[in-house]
Amino acid sequence: MTDLVAYYNKFNEEKRLQSRHGQVEYHTTMHYIHRFLDILRQERKQDKPLRIIDIGAGTGRYSVALAAEGYDVTAVELVKYNLGILKQKGANVKAYQGNALKLKRFADNSFDLALLFGPMYHLHSDAEQIRALSEAKRVTKPGGIIMVAYVMNDYSVIKYGFMEDHIAERVKTGSLTDDFQIRHDENELYDYVRLEQINALNEAVGLKRELIIAPDGPADYIRPVLNAMNEETFELFLQYQLKNCERPELLGASSHTVDILRK
Repeated sequence: MTDLVAYYNKFNEEKRLQSRHGQVEYHTTMHYIHRFLDILRQERKQDKPLRIIDIGAGTGRYSVALAAEGYDVTAVELVKYNLGILKQKGANVKAYQGNALKLKRFADNSFDLALLFGPMYHLHSDAEQIRALSEAKRVTKPGGIIMVAYVMNDYSVIKYGFMEDHIAERVKTGSLTDDFQIRHDENELYDYVRLEQINALNEAVGLKRELIIAPDGPADYIRPVLNAMNEETFELFLQYQLKNCERPELLGASSHTVDILRK
């Protein structure tokens, strides 16, 4: 946890989200957040705003935008530095420092939608991942939606292993299995998964998948190309991404997936 906090105290999350590849991820993810909020609104037929919890909210990119749209938003963030930036934005977000593994501040069945967009990146054991997913499930109302982001194994192998030429070193150190699965390692900042591992977590916690998407698709592989695009071409790329992000053949090679689950 100390290394994680130190990393995010230096990492410019705001700059990443404003980059072209960050915009692809945000635009796609918000599209699906809105889709499922609309579904929940129709199902629940309630006048009061739907309640959202953003677990691992970072600097509030999603929390602030959703609160501005009129939703009742609660944000939980581990890193004080990120939480400070979120609060400085002056948004109508109830923001707390907290850990995805312990959401005891919140009662069972409290929220219509739970976002778990950062914590699973940094949990290195099945037990911790199950615990975080179980806590998100606990605080979500029956029939509610939980959206969970993961970083994908094969993106890392291709990008950082082969494209950046670290693969031989990783093989020699034993950090890869024979079939090029990155091993769980608590000394590494990130944990990388494959679809079968995500499926196993859902089964362990008892959650049903509605959809799983690749929110950035090929964007992380072509950052210089995206940056060189004019606005018209970039808009066409965003359209391409929305039309293709559910395609199963793209999921494993995307840098992230967002799993959309129903309690």
